[in-house]
Amino acid sequence: MNDVQTASLDFIADDALSGFRLQRLEVFNWGTFDSRVWTLNPDGRNALLTGDIGSGKSTLVDAITTLLVPAHRVAYNKAAGADNKERTLRSYVLGHFKSERNDVSGTAKPVALRGHNAYSVILGLFHNAGYDQTVTLAQVFYWTKDVQGQPARLFVGAERALSIAADFAHFGTDIAGLRKKLRPLGAELFDSFPPYGAWFRRRFGIENEQALELFHQTVSMKSVGNLTDFVRSHMLEPFEVAPRIAALIAHFDDLNRAHEAVLKAKRQVELLTPLVANCEQYSGLVTQADELRASREALKSYFARLKLGLLEKRIATLTEEWARQDAQVRRSEALRDTQRAEESELRRAIAENGGDRLERLAEEIRKKDVERLARERKAQRYADLVRTVGETPVADEDKFAEQRRRFAALGDAARLEEASLQNRLTEHGVSLRQGKLEHDVLSAEITSLKDRLSNIPAEQVTMRAGLCDALELTPGDMPFAGELLQVRPEEREWEGAAERLLRNFGLSLLVPDEHYTKVAEWVDKTQLKGRLVYYRVRQNPRGEPPERHRDSLARKLAVKTDSPFFDWLEGELTRRFDFACCATQEQFRRETRAITRHGQIKGADGRHEKDDRFRLDDRRRYVLGWTNAEKIAALADAARKLEATLAALGSLVSKIQAALKARKERLDALSKLGEYG
Repeated sequence: MNDVQTASLDFIADDALSGFRLQRLEVFNWGTFDSRVWTLNPDGRNALLTGDIGSGKSTLVDAITTLLVPAHRVAYNKAAGADNKERTLRSYVLGHFKSERNDVSGTAKPVALRGHNAYSVILGLFHNAGYDQTVTLAQVFYWTKDVQGQPARLFVGAERALSIAADFAHFGTDIAGLRKKLRPLGAELFDSFPPYGAWFRRRFGIENEQALELFHQTVSMKSVGNLTDFVRSHMLEPFEVAPRIAALIAHFDDLNRAHEAVLKAKRQVELLTPLVANCEQYSGLVTQADELRASREALKSYFARLKLGLLEKRIATLTEEWARQDAQVRRSEALRDTQRAEESELRRAIAENGGDRLERLAEEIRKKDVERLARERKAQRYADLVRTVGETPVADEDKFAEQRRRFAALGDAARLEEASLQNRLTEHGVSLRQGKLEHDVLSAEITSLKDRLSNIPAEQVTMRAGLCDALELTPGDMPFAGELLQVRPEEREWEGAAERLLRNFGLSLLVPDEHYTKVAEWVDKTQLKGRLVYYRVRQNPRGEPPERHRDSLARKLAVKTDSPFFDWLEGELTRRFDFACCATQEQFRRETRAITRHGQIKGADGRHEKDDRFRLDDRRRYVLGWTNAEKIAALADAARKLEATLAALGSLVSKIQAALKARKERLDALSKLGEYG
């Protein structure tokens, strides 16, 4: 090789900078690098980034990682040892630099340097000094209509030097303007990472993505746990063992089948050796068989000559028969032609004597008969419809016109009646459905009360049953307060007022201290589909309760003496329900806490309340007492009254439906009568 050829292959004297190396890194609106282009110039050599915490070292490293690694594999701020969720692509593009705490809600919200109308660019210039090649990689981040998600990306690759200030500015606000500006510069534009990654790996000579994975693992590495696992996972090519094993097994199977074939051939030779002596005998027999076969074949031509003579004789006989039949056919055709001529002559004679007029009259008669029958059917249908609406068919035109006008008025009236009936049917139907639902609730409540002695509503009992089943407890372990209280028999005149005042307390569940933790956890995590109030009943007493008023409502209540909650209930009644039962308004105005027989309640703070949404003597709402016979009787009486109301409503609905059906039939008949004009 001469000196000229040698000189053409010596690209550079020093190969220390061979291969693609980072010459320049530029960022614009990336993280806290804001408002202008920031440049890092390694010039293809090793570089050391130093600075205080938060000065932007990891931000620049993450920019390089973003250029070369797919988004789903990037772990931002890994060099600082931060959590993966501390920084994201969104936080870099918006420029989050601190968090502010909302004093009202107590939550922290990041503060951004930029809004959604700004764009960001990162650009890396790589140069291969050995081959004098330059490649520029850049990514542009911008916001579309979806400002809550991640920013959109434009991937750029060019085999020439580009810069942000010269090539990624002054294109307006539309990213399409940037595309038009970059294409004349020879840049390749991509909308996703895979084609962009394939483009720069082909230029950089990177055969697979494992090298980039190794780069991502080592670019911001602080420590390596197990060096063997790291090398095996990130530096060694994967080796598929299964195909090699399958190939060895297949090769062994081939060798085994070949060996078996050789053994089979040897056995076949041993079996065929005694047959050689029989081959000559077989050849002689084959020759003899061929001679006999040739003799048999000669018989075919002999019998063929005999058959030929018989066929020729048969043909001659058939020829004579054909001639005889042909003469008969010609005679029949001549007779047919003669008869056709006679028929034509007869038709002409009939036509000349008026025969065609008779045929036309017969056809007109048939048409008139059809029309007459159609009109008779139409008239009969009209008469039937007229009778349906309660009218009599008319015979002259004036009365017919008058009747049509009357039918129009009847149709309007029928439509109004139908609308009225439909509204009544809808109204009564809604009332009937609501009544049935109310009756079902009453029946379910009665059934539930018959299975127990308390007056607690079935909804609360069902809620307690679910709690007891979950915690393996019995209803007796956690009674409702109303199951342990009742108005004394001699104070029945105050029963309604007591029920109104103590209703919420009576529906409260009493939870012993030993079960409190489990109950609180279950209630907190369970969707109760209702309201539950419960009290934690401790073993230690709260101290001696204050002295009760002489007319206190608490004195008119009895507590189950055999209940372990007796002392706690006595204390609670004194503390919470020490209301003076006032027989007169003068006493009611004088007392600090008081209640009247009619249910007016006066609190210590001057608050007065009287809730008359439900009757005071309505036993269906009573919750106190350890017997429910009177409540069951009240509910049963209400159910019977409701059944009578529902029966009346059902009968009325049936009558309205029948009347509505009749109106519909009348409207249908009037509508069909409108077809006759």
